[in-house]
Amino acid sequence: MGQKLKTTGWVAAGVVAGVLTTVSLQTVARGSLAPLPLEELQQLAAVFGMVKTDYVEPVDEKKLISDAISGMVAGLDPHSQYFDKKSFKEFKEGTSGRFVGVGIEISQEDGLIKVVSPIEGSPAFRAGLKPNDLITKIDDTAVRGLSLNEAVKRMRGEAGTKVLLTIYRKDENRTFPVTITREEIRTQSVRGKMIEPGYAWIRLSQFQERTVDDFVKKVEELYKQDPNMKGMVLDLRNDPGGLLDAAVAISAAFLPQNVTVVSTDGQLAESKSIYKAAPEFYQRRAGSDPLRSLPSALKNVPLVVLVNEGSASASEIVAGALQDHKRGIVMGSQTFGKGSVQTVRPLGPDTGLKITTARYYTPSGTSIQAKGIVPNVLVDESAEGSPFAALRMREADLDKHLNSGQGPEDKSPEREKARDEARKRLEEEAKKPPQDRKVPEFGSDKDFPLMQALNQLKGQAVVVSKTQTIVENKEEKKEN
Repeated sequence: MGQKLKTTGWVAAGVVAGVLTTVSLQTVARGSLAPLPLEELQQLAAVFGMVKTDYVEPVDEKKLISDAISGMVAGLDPHSQYFDKKSFKEFKEGTSGRFVGVGIEISQEDGLIKVVSPIEGSPAFRAGLKPNDLITKIDDTAVRGLSLNEAVKRMRGEAGTKVLLTIYRKDENRTFPVTITREEIRTQSVRGKMIEPGYAWIRLSQFQERTVDDFVKKVEELYKQDPNMKGMVLDLRNDPGGLLDAAVAISAAFLPQNVTVVSTDGQLAESKSIYKAAPEFYQRRAGSDPLRSLPSALKNVPLVVLVNEGSASASEIVAGALQDHKRGIVMGSQTFGKGSVQTVRPLGPDTGLKITTARYYTPSGTSIQAKGIVPNVLVDESAEGSPFAALRMREADLDKHLNSGQGPEDKSPEREKARDEARKRLEEEAKKPPQDRKVPEFGSDKDFPLMQALNQLKGQAVVVSKTQTIVENKEEKKEN
């Protein structure tokens, strides 16, 4: 059934994380429409007519219709969205890993745009933007009140043009302007290296069209450096998701043939699917298995999967599959909790609708929507703990988020208390000199979670979390 979904279109499992969020284009339209509620449509037509005739100044008809569609879809959940001509083009560009912009992954915080991470080598990276920077203005437009998509539109543009961003850096308590020249961004979603002889580190920053091929090349490169691999760390921290078939392929690289990777369930027949670790569920070209050249030793190499609160959707699929099949030890922090699948359907030659069509489930049948993957071993961000983890936005914090479908959510007062304490710690942290607050680079010898993953692979003592608590679903806990 998974192949049926692929023949009708591409499906994605991306999180609303900013400029790089990816889904795929569905190429076949629906064959039928649901019955229309005539009375409500008459009201809509009446309002349209009143606005056209009574509003203080003329209003563009196409804009009225576009805004009506946008409002209808925005009321569903945080991940469904209507695309006009420009945003549809930009959205499709994201799946290829190439677009024109400034090169940052973004989210929203307190009505402002937050920099999750600048893309290495991008104009934003060279301009010195840092994670947690807040964008308060884009050119002359205040960001507060803009949707994430509107902010993305304003930062995108033609190659060679400039955009002025006003940045508020909380840890330095200062606001400053940065002029950035837009250029084509070619994202590199796979990085890796030998941490030390016998132990490899591979980091996936997103699941794009090129991710599987790049992953295969990187694995081959690492095995050539050291054919006697003793262990591997698959780093999915801050990976916001992307293409579903890419997530299935990465899972299949480590799992036995034909085991279940993920299942999906929704209203449509094609949304009720099971994806397995077999080429027909992830290959893009018939008869071509992108994993065929991987060394066979990869199926059995000891594996640790690193995750955190920024690991979402497609990366949660991989972590959940490897955890359920006991193929690897999942370490880090409880993940974001985006357990829904979006499909993009064309509404014409250059507009489209991204709509949530299914929940996805790990091989054990668990929905992680609004909960996330709970690691086998909880590990903090640093030796001092994860003092600001409670402040991070998760799926359960988003307005109108879809519930798990497996019982009510636990809105624990303990989490709110933890947030208050984290805000106080952040205020104290802001008083320190900037050099004392630098976050270690992923993959470096100062990367505390990575060092704990290495200890796990070597059979050495792991420093488990001192500060983390798990966001539980009370009803689900009773049932399981």
